[in-house]
Amino acid sequence: MPTLFNRYATPFITGLFLVSLVSGVALFFHLGSAAFHGMHEWLSMVLIVPFVLHVWKNWRPFANYFKRTPMLLAMAVSLVAGLGFAVPAMTGQGGGGSPQRMVFQAFEAGALADVAPLFGHDGESLASALREKGLTVSGPGATVKAIGDASGKPPFEVIGAIAASKR
Repeated sequence: MPTLFNRYATPFITGLFLVSLVSGVALFFHLGSAAFHGMHEWLSMVLIVPFVLHVWKNWRPFANYFKRTPMLLAMAVSLVAGLGFAVPAMTGQGGGGSPQRMVFQAFEAGALADVAPLFGHDGESLASALREKGLTVSGPGATVKAIGDASGKPPFEVIGAIAASKR
């Protein structure tokens, strides 16, 4: 079993890190978010296993890094950078996340009648336009999320259909 760990820990770290790198960059630039979001989260969690095996295998050299200034400095900078993102979000001072995400969430929870004027429609004409695109719409009071749920589509696709029906 130890030879299995020795043989596969580093290659799996490398492969999973590359997946995490590519998916993380794509998410940062909002490219293919639906495809990359789950991949990034789940495979980053899987990455923990080979990382722990790699650290276990290389414990002595790894522990020696902590006796030197570069590792201590890197850990301190990483901690401060992480706290720079986490503390404002956890204390409510960060505005609850990215503005784009907050707008998307408000839009997702909004009724068609509320968002329709942004696209040159009233609630009923937008509901009709979405029905023509094959979506299940109960009426102008339906939320984007409810339409997505009823239609078996993610809210992002519903928002895309709304944007495409702009007059």
